[in-house]
Amino acid sequence: MNINEIKDLMAQFDSSSLREFSYKNHTDELSFSKNEQASLAVVEQKAPVQTGQPAVPETSPAQAEVLEESVTSVEGDLVESPLVGVAYLSPAPDKEAFVSVGDTVKKGQTMLIVEAMKIMNEIPAPKDGVVTEILVANEEVVEFGKGLVRIK
Repeated sequence: MNINEIKDLMAQFDSSSLREFSYKNHTDELSFSKNEQASLAVVEQKAPVQTGQPAVPETSPAQAEVLEESVTSVEGDLVESPLVGVAYLSPAPDKEAFVSVGDTVKKGQTMLIVEAMKIMNEIPAPKDGVVTEILVANEEVVEFGKGLVRIK
């Protein structure tokens, strides 16, 4: 399954009334969920997984503590993705990013773009503030509700 087919499925799932969707064949496995709990968005397997083997690596208590501290130490309001698509941090590959950590933004200013089904959707700043964190990488596939940027 190629990335374009996955993007198409994600967009169709996002616009549907379904809460969960799963697909599995001998090489690929996809799971989409709009539920509150954290879920694995897309998993592509090249070899079959043995029964009883965890699909997601386990986190030790020490690692979990470090992750929890890093999440709580960043201040600001979370700007979430309004749709499923591909995040772009700049208007073109050869252009500078819309915003960087530490930049001051005005309400309505474009912070990034989420592409869904060949449509570029600008994600505006919901308020005036300072960008404290950028939570996605350029060209990263994002889900509905995924945190994109944090503004203080």
